Amino acid sequence: MHPHPAVVRFRRLPARYAGLVMPLILSLIMTFVVSAIATARTLGFVPAFPSAWMQAWGLSWLIAFPVLLLILPLVRRIVAALVEPAR
Repeated sequence: MHPHPAVVRFRRLPARYAGLVMPLILSLIMTFVVSAIATARTLGFVPAFPSAWMQAWGLSWLIAFPVLLLILPLVRRIVAALVEPAR
């Protein structure tokens, strides 16, 4: 039986891309939240908030994603030193 026609299916990426997709999604979500908090704290919820927030988010993501890719190996080593390996 075919899935419901309203359900959109997409091709999944090969597993080899997981190391890039995970930091991509993590950086998008984290910078989205942190830039919203920082922008609201600076400006308050004024009419210019959405525009200022999106500008702050774009800039912070452009910096955060490459930094995350660079530091992820170090973070993995630190976590491995602090956490017992799975059995």
